[in-house]
Amino acid sequence: MIHWERHRFSEVVKLPEEYTVLDLSMGQWNTPKTVFSIGKYDELRPGMYNTEIFHGERFLHVGIDIGAPVGTPCMAFMDGEISHFGYNPEPGDYGNVLITKHDLDGVALWALYGHLSSESIENKSVGQKIVAGEVISWFGEEHENGGWEPHLHFQLSLVKPETHDLPGVVAPKDREEALKCYPDPRLVLGPLY
Repeated sequence: MIHWERHRFSEVVKLPEEYTVLDLSMGQWNTPKTVFSIGKYDELRPGMYNTEIFHGERFLHVGIDIGAPVGTPCMAFMDGEISHFGYNPEPGDYGNVLITKHDLDGVALWALYGHLSSESIENKSVGQKIVAGEVISWFGEEHENGGWEPHLHFQLSLVKPETHDLPGVVAPKDREEALKCYPDPRLVLGPLY
């Protein structure tokens, strides 16, 4: 069992004091945009994921989206190692992705950083050690991040990934199991909203 409250985590993205918390429950960016924004965990987003990989049924978001400019650095939230990395080319997918592995209270925990720049996965190797606060990736442009506005999809997983991929959105019928497998990223990121 992880005792989250006993740990101090480094920031993943340096956020300003003020940012917009988005409401994407209507399936679109219906909140006035600011340079920095947060997209919620465990949010139903019908109509937002309309490419083939979602099969029209996956629209429950199980990560946190952090909107910021292209090139914004992403840091390791704690010591660990690189578990997986690669490129998911399908429209609407992550594009470049990096997954890190960590040990918390004897429990394996993975963190997915999605929608990255291609530079983020250069010179990486599986098992490569990382330290808390180290810059490990950068926000990517639309042509390399799956076709999305620049943002980071940050997701935690208690399930070992098979590849450089984890489902960032799931079907609402799978919500209960998904929330067990993919804990709220605010446990690491802090109370963003």
